[in-house]
Amino acid sequence: MQRGLVHALAWSLATGAAVTLSWWGVHTVMAGTAYDPPRAVPISASARDSHSGADALSSSTRRPPSSPAPTPSSTPRTTPKPSTAPPRQPSRTPSSSPASTRPPKPAGTVKSYPTDGGRVVFELGTDWAKLVSATPDPGWSMRVWTNTDWIRVNFTTDEGTTVSVFCTWNGHPPMVEIV
Repeated sequence: MQRGLVHALAWSLATGAAVTLSWWGVHTVMAGTAYDPPRAVPISASARDSHSGADALSSSTRRPPSSPAPTPSSTPRTTPKPSTAPPRQPSRTPSSSPASTRPPKPAGTVKSYPTDGGRVVFELGTDWAKLVSATPDPGWSMRVWTNTDWIRVNFTTDEGTTVSVFCTWNGHPPMVEIV
């Protein structure tokens, strides 16, 4: 009896040690990969509004709210009672926001540029450009520089390999160069 108890205790300790070692190994490997947030360049609302107008806030993954479709029901409908409150008058004071005083620039052409280190997407106008997104491939890191006349995106590996994407528009229509 005592011999069986010793074997069960030894088996339990060995199993617990194996599970702990396995968990620690998987945790160490996964710590820097699966739980990191995506490394994409955020787009500020002010940058979107300055080039593409009010429609820029819509997203390809977000749908505009729609009114619910009418469904047949067996319950009788009642007509809403008219409101007794007076209608609101629109404000006559001008808005103080600078975006409302200048007309928005026309929307540019969105172009994607795949590279060995990742993908860069620019919106290109006639005399301006805007970085839409820059996403590095697995194993690559990314860095972005912006100026009034150019944008530079670098993709780099730990081994020192660098791929640069330049977009310039200083006195000419935007040009994209991958080096």
